[in-house]
Amino acid sequence: MPHAPPPILNPYRPPVQLFNGPIHTSIYLRFLPVFSATQPILSASPTFTSHHFLTENHNPFSREAMALKISPAFSSILASRGGDNSLFPSVSAAPPSVLRLKPTGSAPSSVVCRAANDKPLTGVVFQPFEEVKKELDLVPTSPNASLARHKFVDACEAAINEQINVEYNVSYVYHAMYAYFDRDNVALKGLAKFFKESSEEEREHAEKLMEYQNKRGGKVKLQSILMPLSEFDHAEKGDALYAMELALSLEKLTNEKLLNLHSVAESSNDVQLTDFVEGEFLAEQVESIKQISEYVAQLRRIGKGHGVWHFNQMLLKEGAAA
Repeated sequence: MPHAPPPILNPYRPPVQLFNGPIHTSIYLRFLPVFSATQPILSASPTFTSHHFLTENHNPFSREAMALKISPAFSSILASRGGDNSLFPSVSAAPPSVLRLKPTGSAPSSVVCRAANDKPLTGVVFQPFEEVKKELDLVPTSPNASLARHKFVDACEAAINEQINVEYNVSYVYHAMYAYFDRDNVALKGLAKFFKESSEEEREHAEKLMEYQNKRGGKVKLQSILMPLSEFDHAEKGDALYAMELALSLEKLTNEKLLNLHSVAESSNDVQLTDFVEGEFLAEQVESIKQISEYVAQLRRIGKGHGVWHFNQMLLKEGAAA
């Protein structure tokens, strides 16, 4: 059988014995903490100070005059309800910073709380309507200006356009390699397939940079693309090794340009652009350099003879497995 909570004892009377033990002479109650995030809204304690409450009978331990402390926020809520205190019917509405108990019977009403500070406790730190004024002044009104541009300097915009040109140039060279190895008198379909996929990948990188440029409010400015080589046969190395070494050099050059773009973003404190380059390009570029480095090593080992055909078949099987 559950025990009833012990009553609050009057300190002027001797303690009583309940449940075979002394009863503590102090309690602390909390009610409705939702109204205040920093302090209890309503509390009760037998500890009496004149700062906590004032009563007409000056009995600090009477039922009507428990040491109630209330925050200014809660007292304002009571006042704004116009006396309709459905949550606490025994509490009457009063001016801010004052809480009164409704009289019971013939007993007069009692002032049980008076806040030390009459200023409203709002707890507001961020004032959006004040802080947004400076941003509102920066919104462009010209129809040719970007509305999405924010914290995006001209140096980053120019560096992205330069990287777009690099990606398109590399893609153009790979596409020329694809056309060479797809010839009927060369007929290395595995190498042709590899360079075609590489060309498409570099073009996808350029388009991804273009989409990001538009997202940040920049303007894409495509530059000229140089005409690539059309013949890749080499007297000493052969066409396969020569083309693969050229591809390795292009991948390293692309990685260097990406690192330069990353450096421009860092010097401009552009965290978004830095994260974009790191997440979308740098790791993939390292993987490409590693893969093509292995292909160069294998082609150097097998020479220009029959091994090139087997290497070509390996590339075809890798594509079919993927």
